Amino acid sequence: MLRIALVFFVALAGAAKADTSAEKLVAAERQALKAVSDDRLAGYMDRPKVDVEYSREWLSTKSFDAGDAEWRCLAEALYFEARGESVKGQFAVAEVILNRVDSAAFPDTVCGVINQGTGRKYQCQFTYTCDGHAEVIAEPRAFERVSKVAHLMVKGAPRPLTKGATHYHTRAVSPNWSRKFPRTTTIGVHHFYRMPTRLSSN
Repeated sequence: MLRIALVFFVALAGAAKADTSAEKLVAAERQALKAVSDDRLAGYMDRPKVDVEYSREWLSTKSFDAGDAEWRCLAEALYFEARGESVKGQFAVAEVILNRVDSAAFPDTVCGVINQGTGRKYQCQFTYTCDGHAEVIAEPRAFERVSKVAHLMVKGAPRPLTKGATHYHTRAVSPNWSRKFPRTTTIGVHHFYRMPTRLSSN
């Protein structure tokens, strides 16, 4: 009888501990959700379905209206980082930027992600923001094309190309982090990587 009571007590204590862990998890989740702006949460809920074909022909049939600052930041980043890429490669670079916006490890706006580290030596996330050259859009047709990509992505186009990548680099370079992060794919002249998830320890 004592043995049964002991087993019951241990089981009850284990259940209480599991409940406490679950309560801590729920509390942490609530806290994280409170840190996300209402606009950002609404963006997750209201994404319309957008079908995409990764070709110049398909993209040429699309129209767009110049958008807000987020659209402009994304269009400029695509122009300076990927205008020589295929349409698929341009969508892939846009995916990385938006994946960063969705990650707690990066700023929560497109412009914030693109300009992160600008002005600090070797801290720029996107080279064109601190390479010392004026950002001049000299190829209007290329800018129109990437502007359409930016418009579609900001409006909620799917992101299947890079498997959640948060980083990329050209084949011509090999940054230190590329040996630590898992590569998700290669498209055109860019390799894509996903930053490993850090799990907190209690």
